[in-house]
Amino acid sequence: MVKNVKKLYLIIFFHNLIPAYVIERLFWEQRGMTVLMVILCEIIYAVSIVIFEIPTGVFADRFGRKTLIVFGSVLSMFEFIILLFAFNFWTFALVVFLAGISSACTSGAWNALLYESLLTVKKQKSFEKIVSRMNSLDFIASLLAALSGSVMAKYLGFEFNYIVSAVSMFLALVLTIQLEEPQRKSYQKKMGKNEGFFMVYVRKSISFYKTNPKVVSIIAHAMGIAACITYLDEFWQLYLNEIGFSVLFFGLFSACISLARILGNLLAPYLLTYFKVQSIFLFILGITTVCFFMSAIYPGIIGLISIILIFFASGVIDPVVNGYLHHHGNSEIRATIESIQSLIESIVTFTVGIGFGMISSSFSTVSGFMFLGAISCLFFLYYLKSIQGFFKN
Repeated sequence: MVKNVKKLYLIIFFHNLIPAYVIERLFWEQRGMTVLMVILCEIIYAVSIVIFEIPTGVFADRFGRKTLIVFGSVLSMFEFIILLFAFNFWTFALVVFLAGISSACTSGAWNALLYESLLTVKKQKSFEKIVSRMNSLDFIASLLAALSGSVMAKYLGFEFNYIVSAVSMFLALVLTIQLEEPQRKSYQKKMGKNEGFFMVYVRKSISFYKTNPKVVSIIAHAMGIAACITYLDEFWQLYLNEIGFSVLFFGLFSACISLARILGNLLAPYLLTYFKVQSIFLFILGITTVCFFMSAIYPGIIGLISIILIFFASGVIDPVVNGYLHHHGNSEIRATIESIQSLIESIVTFTVGIGFGMISSSFSTVSGFMFLGAISCLFFLYYLKSIQGFFKN
């Protein structure tokens, strides 16, 4: 199972060596996609996750994680191939629909396969550290893709970036096929007969959240901040464009974002040795709220530094939240509980996206970032109130 971890490192690297992302919004805009159309695509993406998230999570828990991960990798590769031929809204809508299915297939299964691979060799305590390293590889690949992608886009055209991205996804798929399914105890009898197993998994997962209020609080607030960061990640290119930066600067800035996330990921396991999860999360929510407001109030160098700090904070959040969830979960429903988390997060993202899209389309992307700051502030204040109960216990 240690081989799985090594393969996952390589899969993560190639899965994120995607030079298309650095010019994604400009490519879509070049093909006639307005900000409102992009938001509609985000909604379609969220809806596809709502439809497929829990079924794929249950399938992964019932029949194994590898099949779902391989299928998701196939869809990811085809996304970039289809985008080369996308010239209207409905083709882009198809791509994000497939992306939603791909995300649903891997969201619960991916971390479940990793955790159980570590559990097999009794190294589950290193989960956060491994996740941090994998996320760092993710961002290193993104950094390389960004630096090369902006140059390739400038001199070879946007389409070339998508060809390279499709090849990288193919390499990730080849490695994914070589993963081994971790051995687990058989939960078939315990979880019910085949014809009724779906609702058994769902009810048991819902029961898990009901009996773990602290997990619910951490996950709920993580969803709120993740929704805001999603739109920052999607639209920072338009933000830079609005304040007058050249596309050549996009690669450098994307590299700075990746470095910030890497530092956040590497710092997360060490923070957990000195601070409670609740304390870390409160601090991160505070940083994120202030920086969103700063990016909108001071568009320019201060705004760019604020955005980088937000991505640093997001790097800390991911391994902390994933580790907290999986350490409290169990193997029989591990993928399903994460799928439920992802499902609700998509609904929150969809809701935030409506407000962000309306404001950005009516005013500017900078104004949209002010809206994201207000949303972050609401989650911060609510968490500040709820955290008092944790310290009393």
